[in-house]
Amino acid sequence: MHDPDSLARALDGVDAVFVNSPSAPDAAELQIRFLDLAQRAGVSHAVVVSQCGATLDSLVRFLRWHARVEQHLRTLDLTATVLRPNLFLQSLLAVSDALAQGVLAAPIGTAAVSAVDTRDIAEAAVAALTDPTGRGETHTLTGPRSVTHAEIARALSEATGRTIAFHDVTPPQFAAALEGAVPEWQRDGLVEDYAHYARGEASGVTDAVTRLTGHAARDVTDFARDHATALIQR
Repeated sequence: MHDPDSLARALDGVDAVFVNSPSAPDAAELQIRFLDLAQRAGVSHAVVVSQCGATLDSLVRFLRWHARVEQHLRTLDLTATVLRPNLFLQSLLAVSDALAQGVLAAPIGTAAVSAVDTRDIAEAAVAALTDPTGRGETHTLTGPRSVTHAEIARALSEATGRTIAFHDVTPPQFAAALEGAVPEWQRDGLVEDYAHYARGEASGVTDAVTRLTGHAARDVTDFARDHATALIQR
């Protein structure tokens, strides 16, 4: 993404692209430059992964960055399909060490989030790229229901046969746990993300996964069952 010449060569003869945000502090700039190159190369359709709740005035930097990309898309002469997934269930795999010790910790209290399985995001992206139905629209991708972290912990416990308890921690405690594991900009952004979840701003449920893929969105119980071993590896 940092080499525009290589991107221009890769885009030669391409008519549709899938754009997934890089994990970088200049993610918005990289995506905007890529989309400009895509338009210059004659690409007619872009499927772009954004985030549920993206707005330019959000308190969450990630949501602002995604909103900037969405705003730029509207200035381009190509058809853009935007996928706005909610919290990834697969993010739980990153805390498998804590889960193996029986703890799921987050500063979210009793707020519910309609977390989505990334397999559903992938299948929705394939459908958006290959099926003209819904092309040019914005689709908010969620799980089939909104769940609290206590409910997630129960689903993980049932699937793994281990007792996993949810611990509601403070934002500073959450930030301290992330120290050294991710860059500072990403740590602070994740704290902002969880404040967004704790305010109940990510609890809405849509049927977009079903409409795009033809099957119901995977539930947290499906995710827990399919990833039981990986979730408690240390």
